[in-house]
Formats: sequence, structure tokens, C-alpha cells
Amino acid sequence: MTSFALIGAGGYIAPRHMQAIRAVGGKLEAAVDPSDSVGIIDSYFPDAHFFTEFERFDRHLAKIHRQEERIDYVSVCSPNYLHDAHCRFALRSDADAICEKPLVLNPWNLDSLQEAEQSTGHRVFTIQQLRLHPSVVSLRQQIETSAADRFQVELVYVTPRGRWYDSSWKGDEAKSGGIATNIGVHFFDMLSFVFGPESLNVAHLREPRRAAGLLVCGRAEIRWFMSIDRNDLPAGMPADQTSYRSITVDGREIEFSSGFGDLHVKSYQEILAGRGFTLESVRPAVEIVSALRTATVRVDRAESHAMARRYVAS
Repeated sequence: MTSFALIGAGGYIAPRHMQAIRAVGGKLEAAVDPSDSVGIIDSYFPDAHFFTEFERFDRHLAKIHRQEERIDYVSVCSPNYLHDAHCRFALRSDADAICEKPLVLNPWNLDSLQEAEQSTGHRVFTIQQLRLHPSVVSLRQQIETSAADRFQVELVYVTPRGRWYDSSWKGDEAKSGGIATNIGVHFFDMLSFVFGPESLNVAHLREPRRAAGLLVCGRAEIRWFMSIDRNDLPAGMPADQTSYRSITVDGREIEFSSGFGDLHVKSYQEILAGRGFTLESVRPAVEIVSALRTATVRVDRAESHAMARRYVAS
């Protein structure tokens, strides 16, 4: 049975990793989180050891190693700015790492992880789940076989968050990377995966709760808008729909409303089958969001807001 440990059991994304571990027939041996509000573990692995202090978690994994048992994978679901450090911990613990997005905040963090892989012989695998979405796979095949010279793409993603977001580590750009990184990095990964390498990256709007810009990837000109402000949700949305995502290619809407529920399970299945996404596969998206963080906004504030409103369907 494949054995796992989990760093960051109390966060939003951790249950998806627990679900995936159970789905692949794995066992969660131990988990750690500074918060002890982790009753969700009972729904998946009630016998897992749990720690609120990282040092005790480290000691437990070392004990397992001394007993000539092993942890095969350490799943990393901690705050974004800690991902690379926790991945290195996994490698030093004689395990491979499975890291939630964004793997790192800047490209040079990838270089450090590559050095750690070389020195330990273990690997870091990333969650790039949109590459496994059926609609994305189909779109990529269509683009690869299309004779079109240029594609006009629009991406809108609005996923409201309350005031708590601004007070948490997610609202601190130094820790989360900002909106484009924290909620958008997997979309930028998908865009470069489907259309090709980035050649132009322009920021039109960069605020704590909203961002927008123009990205050229391969043959695609992509106008994008992302927001965690509920006021940016389109009018007339169903009451039970809590977020809005839209991707159009030359005015044609790509079906993207479902199919997200099992993508972490698919990601784990691919990793265990030896087909997981590696450090180099995530580099294009990391380079895009890292550059956006320091890019000069190319339009004035008033025009930026008007542009943002045009991105959102009405």
C-alpha cells in the first residue's frame, strides 16, 4: 500500500488530496497543520497521526524511517510561500513530493528544487489538474490541427471571497503571490499548454482583489480577467452558482462548467502511474505569474476599471 504524509491538513484544498489518496488505495500515515480544526480527516483517514507542531511531525517521519518503513509521498498543501521549503523537506525525508498549485512563486525557486531532486534522487510532482480536464484535452487537439493563423481568446474567472481573504495569508501578496497567482496560475498553465509558449505578457489591471491583462501564447491573443469580488459576477446567475468561469476561442464558448470534481484523483493516478507533471512542466506558468507581479500596468486606473467591466459578461 502506498503511504502518504500531508503538510497543511486544515486548508481549503487538503480534502481533495485526502480524497485522492483514498481513491488510489493509499494510506495517510501522518498530517500536520498549525490549526487543529481538521475534523475532515475523520471522513478519510481517522487513524492518521496528526500534529500541530512541524517538529513533532518531522520526528514522527524520522521514526518511521528508522524502523525501515517508509513514506512514499508527502503531499504539500501549505501556504504558497512555503511550498518549496516543504517540498525540500519531503525529498530529504526520502519521499517524493506532490505539491498543490502554485508550486512556487518565482522561477528561481524551481532551480533550487531541481538541485534538491538531483542531490536526493527523489522527485517533485505538481498538481496541474486542468491539463487533465476533458475539455482542455479536446481543445488542445483542435488547436494543434487547426490551420488558423491567430486565435482570439477571452478568459473570465470570478470566484468571490469574503473579507477573511484579505486578512489571511492569501491576501498578502508576498505569501500568496497575489490574485493572478493564487487563483489564476492553473489557468495560465492551461493556456500555455493549449496554445504554446508565452511571448507577450501585459498587465492592464492589478489590484488586491482583481487583475486583468493581455497574454500572447503561441498563435493566441488572450484577454483575461480574474476577480474575487462578488460585484464582478454576471447578472442573472443562478443562486446556487458560487463562481463564474468562461473561456471563448474566436467567440465560441468552451464547455468548462463541470468536470472539476475528480481532477485531483486523476492527478494522483497519473503520478502513481509514472506520468506525473514535473518541475519543468510548471515553469511556463510560474514565469507568467511572476512577471505579472512586477509588470508596469499599461493603462491608467480609470481605463483599467472600464476594461475590467467589459471582460465580465452582463
